[in-house]
Amino acid sequence: MAAHMSRRSMILGGALTAAGIVLGGGAASAAIPGTSNGGVRIMPLGDSITDGYTPYPGGYRVKLWQLLAAGGYKVDFVGSQTNGPAELGDHDHEGHPGWRIDQLDANIATWLGQSDPRTIMLLIGTNDLNQNHDIAGAPARLSALIDHIRALKPQTYLFVATIPPQSNSTLQSRVVAYNSRIPGIVAGKDSHVRLVKMYDALTTADLADGIHPTKAGYEKMAPVWYNALRSVPSSLVPLARSGVLTARL
Repeated sequence: MAAHMSRRSMILGGALTAAGIVLGGGAASAAIPGTSNGGVRIMPLGDSITDGYTPYPGGYRVKLWQLLAAGGYKVDFVGSQTNGPAELGDHDHEGHPGWRIDQLDANIATWLGQSDPRTIMLLIGTNDLNQNHDIAGAPARLSALIDHIRALKPQTYLFVATIPPQSNSTLQSRVVAYNSRIPGIVAGKDSHVRLVKMYDALTTADLADGIHPTKAGYEKMAPVWYNALRSVPSSLVPLARSGVLTARL
């Protein structure tokens, strides 16, 4: 979280045009102090869709937290950003409205040093496509970001999601092309990097503004993340802050 103040313990409880409009230009809500139950440290990492920018601050994190709680998992969401409703038990995240892959990459070392996550959920690339930021180079930038994360935190599990559809036909064609590269990128990494097929969970009917999911759309995303995490049980087992495993992988 922003300053990683002492954290109290708790039960885990439309489209933009190709002209380069930024996806999500501001904070989804005022900052809310994060909370923690001392569980596995998970970083939701990405852009405004991770933040939950309009119309549902907290986005998929709300339902995901609830699923994890119902499943008996203790989870500490981590990151320098905080937002979300009361029903989200831990408001910390690393979702930055309007940000591209290169902007995450420029800050990732600092964030990982501050938050020390066990597991990272990465969904990024929409703004690269919307802002016309070297669209063809976006997959290579994603691959480089993955490599940097793995080099900095080799014991961390990294779940890499395909990005959701978009209503604008030009942007949607870019989404399809970008997503088609992600499975090969993930397959070329080590076993701590896993693919999450998020695109398949949503349709354009699940979008509030042609880009961002509705509340119902975000709630469709949550079980996709949940099932991905559960498919790798070690991703939900905390590491000691020293980096020593608390359970065998």
